[in-house]
Amino acid sequence: MLSAFALALTRLFDPRLAPIWLKGLAVTLLACAALGSAGWWGLSAAIDRYADDSGLGPIAAGLVVILALWLLWRVVALGVLQFYADEVVAAIEARDYPAMAAQARKLGWREELSRGLGGALRAVLFNLAALPVALVLLVTGVGAPLVFIAVNAVLLGRELQDMVWLRHRPSPDSPAPLSAFERFTLGAVTALLLTVPLANFAAPFLGAACAVHLIHRKRARI
Repeated sequence: MLSAFALALTRLFDPRLAPIWLKGLAVTLLACAALGSAGWWGLSAAIDRYADDSGLGPIAAGLVVILALWLLWRVVALGVLQFYADEVVAAIEARDYPAMAAQARKLGWREELSRGLGGALRAVLFNLAALPVALVLLVTGVGAPLVFIAVNAVLLGRELQDMVWLRHRPSPDSPAPLSAFERFTLGAVTALLLTVPLANFAAPFLGAACAVHLIHRKRARI
């Protein structure tokens, strides 16, 4: 796992790969900016109209939007990454695993869009389901973040594996190449990176690149 992430980190600065993850980052930032602007406008108007006469609605709405975007960043980033997943994985495979790249099945844009929306929806639903537990553990100081990291580790591990595996599996019922522990570890490291300022910008790409190295190295040993 450590060597796979080290390799993934070096690929951030590869001239052939950097434009792809930077494009995904730009789309993610634009999507978050659009969601944040729409949310701020709607909340500030509602607060000023129904709950506050002091003109503090925009400030209160801004605080709510900042918190919401912090929680939703991983959802938006994952959805965008899945939309570009085929391009990201294909570029890494072409550089490091050309034989595997030649055997890969190209995913259509409909399949990528369906996977992206499905992954984002699962992320929203699972995080909402975890919210009551996180609120109860809020008094512990560390319980709430650990709940969200654990939930997103499970989600991310599965999604990152599928980004690579769906291009190569012999049949729909073929067993997944990574064990549950490997998927959870992959997802946990990526989820932790998503909580670190600046590192969270590159975390989705690093997770995808790590999944490529993990899966192809493991398949080569079988």
